[in-house]
Amino acid sequence: MITLVRRATALCALGAALTACGTTGAGQTPRPAPSASAASPSPSPSRTPTLAPGPAGLTPVFEHGPRTDGAKDGKTVALTFDADMTADQGPRAASGERFDNPQLIATLRRLKVPATVFMTGRWAEEYPDQARSIGRDPRFEIANHSYSHYAYTDDCYGLPTVSKDDMRADLERAYAAFEKAGVPNPMPYFRFPGGCYDKAALKELSATGVTAVQWDVVSGDAFATDADAVTRQVLDGVRPGSVVVMHCTRSAAPVTEEVVRAVVPELRRRGYRFVKVSELIGAANGRG
Repeated sequence: MITLVRRATALCALGAALTACGTTGAGQTPRPAPSASAASPSPSPSRTPTLAPGPAGLTPVFEHGPRTDGAKDGKTVALTFDADMTADQGPRAASGERFDNPQLIATLRRLKVPATVFMTGRWAEEYPDQARSIGRDPRFEIANHSYSHYAYTDDCYGLPTVSKDDMRADLERAYAAFEKAGVPNPMPYFRFPGGCYDKAALKELSATGVTAVQWDVVSGDAFATDADAVTRQVLDGVRPGSVVVMHCTRSAAPVTEEVVRAVVPELRRRGYRFVKVSELIGAANGRG
C-alpha cells in the first residue's frame, strides 16, 4: 500500500486530442488485482515534492508550475509522455502493433531533455526492459498512469471504466507492475486516463498519497500525422511553468519524436529550461 498522505482538490482539464489513450474494449470492465499488500511497491520517498492536502482531504491536482521568469533559473517547462496501453490490448501487441516508442526515448537522451513518463502498468508488463531502462535513467522519472488505462469517470472518450471500488486497486496494481519490471522509485504522481476525473475519483485515491498531475498544454499528437501542426500547437501554448502532454506510443502518436526534435531547440532558443514534473511541483511548494 502506498503510505504517503497528500490530498487536495481541483477541476478537470481535458484535451480532446487525448483519445490516443486506447479505446478498444468499450463496455468491458477491468479486473484489477486486489488491493496491494504491505509488500507492494511504494512511490519515491516522502522527500519527493507533492502537493499539500486541500479542502475535504481530496487528492491534489497539479496543472502547471509557477508562471515566473526567474533571473536565477529562467523559464521552465516540463515535457510529459503518456505510455498508454489498455488492459485488453494484448492481442493487438501480439499481432505486431507497437505501443512503445524507443526512438523517442533515444532522442530525449540525445538532446539531454529531462522528462516525466506517465506509464500504465500494462505497458510496463508488455515492455519491461524499456520500463526498467527509462526508470533507471536519472534524466527521467516514471509516474503512474493506472494499470488498465480504463477511465475513472463515465463518458471519457469511449474508454472502458473502472468502478469506484476498484480505482485504488487499479492504481496500486500499476506500482506492482513497475516493481516487477525492475523500475526503481516510481514517483507518487498519477495521471488519470484520458485526463478524466471527478470528486468521487479524487476521494477514492486520497488515501494513496499521490498527487494527480494534469497539464496546461495539449500537444495534439494523438493520432496526428502533421508534425508541423503539432509543433506549432506546443510552441503556441507553452508558458513559464507549463506541463506539456504528449505520448510515447508509436501506433497512436507516430509524429511525436519528430515534434520533439523541432520543439526542444526552439524552446531553448526562447530561454526555456526543461525540467521534470517533480521540479515544477517543488517550485510550486517554494522548494524549487
